[in-house]
Order: sequence, then structure tokens, then C-alpha cells
Amino acid sequence: MVQRAEIKLWSTNVDNLNTIVNEIKRIAQRAGIRVRGPIPLPTKRLIVPTLKLPHGEGSKKWDKWELRIHKRLIILDADERVMRQIMRVRVPEDVYIEIRLR
Repeated sequence: MVQRAEIKLWSTNVDNLNTIVNEIKRIAQRAGIRVRGPIPLPTKRLIVPTLKLPHGEGSKKWDKWELRIHKRLIILDADERVMRQIMRVRVPEDVYIEIRLR
């Protein structure tokens, strides 16, 4: 039975996230192992409403700040050589990776 690796990535910057996902996918395809994904997971939206006025008197005006967290999932066969190459990929500070072996 082949061991599988689930790579979960998330970031607030979707461009950096897609760059890393494409690089991981390219490494796996070059090695000839089976790859599923990137599977887009639901985007988490964090909304923070704040009052515009400093004193809070008069008509209430609100600013709404939003932070979106984009997530992707890649499932591939856990080949030792490929996993070492994936570990060496340069990842920007705003992209987080979690690798789980099944």
C-alpha cells in the first residue's frame, strides 16, 4: 500500500499561495507520481466593523475591514525523494504549510 501525503496550504495572499501550489505540483509531475489537486477549500472571511468617528456621538458611521484566508489541499503519493524536494521549496512568510502522512 502506498503512503499518501496531504499538503494543506493557507495564506492571505492568493498570488503567493498559487505560486507555491504550482511549484509543488510541478515537482510531483516531474517525478511522475500521482497528484490530486490543488483542491480549493472554503475561503474564511474575517470581518471587523469599527466606528469611523473617534468619539462615537452623532450619526454612526462604520468602516468594515475584511481579511480573507485562502486554503488549498494537495494529495500526492509520499515518495521520499519528492518529499525532500518539496521541503526545500522557498515559502514566503505569509504562506503556511501543513504536511500530513496517511
